[in-house]
Formats: sequence, C-alpha cells, structure tokens
Amino acid sequence: MKKILSVLLALLMVFALVGCGAKEEAGTDTADSNLVGVSMPTKSLQRWIQDGDNMKAQLEAAGYEVDLQYAGDNDIPTQVSQCQNMIANGAKVLVIAAIDGSSLGTVLDEAKQAGVAIIAYDRLIMNSDAVSYYASFDNYKVGTLQGTYIETALDLANAGDKTYNIEFCAGDPGDNNAGYFFNGAYDVLGKYVDNGTLVNVSGQHTFAEVATEGWSTATCQARVENIINSFYADTQLDAVCCSNDSTALGAINAIAANYKGGNTPVITGQDCDKANVPHIIDGTQSMAVFKDTRTLAERTVKMINSIMSGNAPETNATYPNGTYDVPSYLCDPIVCTADNYKEVLLDSGYYTAADIGQ
Repeated sequence: MKKILSVLLALLMVFALVGCGAKEEAGTDTADSNLVGVSMPTKSLQRWIQDGDNMKAQLEAAGYEVDLQYAGDNDIPTQVSQCQNMIANGAKVLVIAAIDGSSLGTVLDEAKQAGVAIIAYDRLIMNSDAVSYYASFDNYKVGTLQGTYIETALDLANAGDKTYNIEFCAGDPGDNNAGYFFNGAYDVLGKYVDNGTLVNVSGQHTFAEVATEGWSTATCQARVENIINSFYADTQLDAVCCSNDSTALGAINAIAANYKGGNTPVITGQDCDKANVPHIIDGTQSMAVFKDTRTLAERTVKMINSIMSGNAPETNATYPNGTYDVPSYLCDPIVCTADNYKEVLLDSGYYTAADIGQ
C-alpha cells in the first residue's frame, strides 16, 4: 500500500509540473520575444511582394524572427486571422499594411491588451488608439508630384486660351492613402479645371467617381475604355492622371485598344512596377512616382529597434487617424521618367536590366 501511495504521489507531482508548464507555454507574455509579425495585404500587386521581401530581409539581418504573411487577395478576415495568430505566437511588434484601414478593430484591441506595438505600414490604420506608429511616404506629396508633372508637361500656367482634356483614375476607396494621392494631384490641377484650361470631358472628377476598387488594372481599363468610346471618338485626350501603376496600366491598355487620336496622352503613375517601366522608357507612360521600399523597410526596422529597446522611435510628422494624431515618419518620394530611370532604378540596384526587359 505504501508503495502504491508513493507512486500515486509521484504521478500527481508530474502532472502538476506538466500542467504548470502548459500554462506558461500557452501564455502571451512577449517580454523576451524577438518575433515581429509582418502583415501584407496581397501578392496581386508587385509592390507588396517587394515590401514584404525587403521587410523580412532587413528584420532578419537585424536579428529578429519574422512571421511574414500575405492576406490572400486582399481578404480582410484572412488578415485579421493572421494578425491574431501572430499575437498568440508571441509577436512583440506587428507591422500591418492594412487592406482596409477601418476594418481591424477586433485585432487591434487584442494587440493593445497583449501589449503588442502596432506600426501601420504605408497605409494608416484608422479610428484606433492601438496604433503606435505610422511609417510611410509623404502620400499627399505623391499626388502633388503627379499633378505638377501634368501642369508642367502641358504648360498649363501659360496656356492662355488653349484648353486640354483630362481624365482621372484614382485608387481603392478602402485604402486611406488613395484619398491623399488624389487630393494632392487635384489640389494642383483643380484650379485649371475651374478656369477651363483643363476640360474634364466625362465630368468624372470627384474621388468617389474615379476611384478604382482594389486598384484593379482590369477595372480601370474597362472604365477608361468606356470613357474613350463615349467621349473621345472625335476628341483629343491630353492627359490621364492615374494614382498608381496598376491604374496607369489599365489606362495605357484602354488607349492602345480604343483611342483613335494621333497624340500620346500624358499618363502619370506610382511605384515603378516592372510591367510599367518599359512604358515609361518608350513614353506611353510619362512618369511614375518612385517610392523605394528599401528605404521604408529600413525606417520601419529603426522604429522596431527603438520599440524593442524601450525607446520612442524617431518621427517627423503626425497623421490624424480619426482617434488621435499618430506619430509618423514620412519618407520622400521622387519622380521617375525616361530621362532618369537608369539612375533611379538601375544604378541604385532596385532593379536589374533584365527585370525591366532590357
């Protein structure tokens, strides 16, 4: 009987120790974690693949464990679930490029309760005080660079009685940045629409009218084709102000297939996607605003280093997200054209010649 009791007591002690270990393992204490979760919206756009690759490479080089996830094809529930898993696995920082800046409420609350810092990456996350920092480019400036390029290319300030016809293609309405891009461009060009120097023949010039769901090339192409067929059968199209390269590619395809005018319209873009650079070189796309994702990744890693060491990251701006002004760091975008693409894209090592078909 004594032997039996001894065995039973020993077993009870083992079970108790195992139970304690299980509880400790299941906890979400991130004090000693070096795990960083990186949530990207989609692989359907080249730029997010590059962002994700750059973030992962630089974070791992800095000694962090990285959980990089892509949320299918811009699937919000997938992004929420992936972020929840990152929190459960002990991530101390989440870097989130939100699909929709207003649709992450639940996971943001969970992160805040778990003491997880959130860096909104490139796209500001709205209406939450759980957002710790925002790292992006100056998105309003992106739009002003596009608008200023059209202003200069058409010499609008010296147009006199001459008029030019323009159409607009903006980005996804769920992307907070899309409004900044469009507003930046329209704040440059709107005065010329108002005084009649620029004629918006279709009459579509508010963000709601020209937004492109999902930044889809096919969606933009279909819309521009309809505009050309409806308004430009016998009218010259002088410019299409496109907010990024996927919408620019849609406009380029529509013009190639449907436009009968003898001129090449001025077309703007953003990101210098591989598919667009040949169009920039041959002039069918006039420019793209280049945002070097390596620079943004580097800045984000610096933010993470500060957070992990218990310090406040360097910031140079604040952005209102509807709840408070989020401490932010805004990198500078630049204009890429046929005149400087070699310096900007090739000499910098961003692309090889083979990447852009040369």
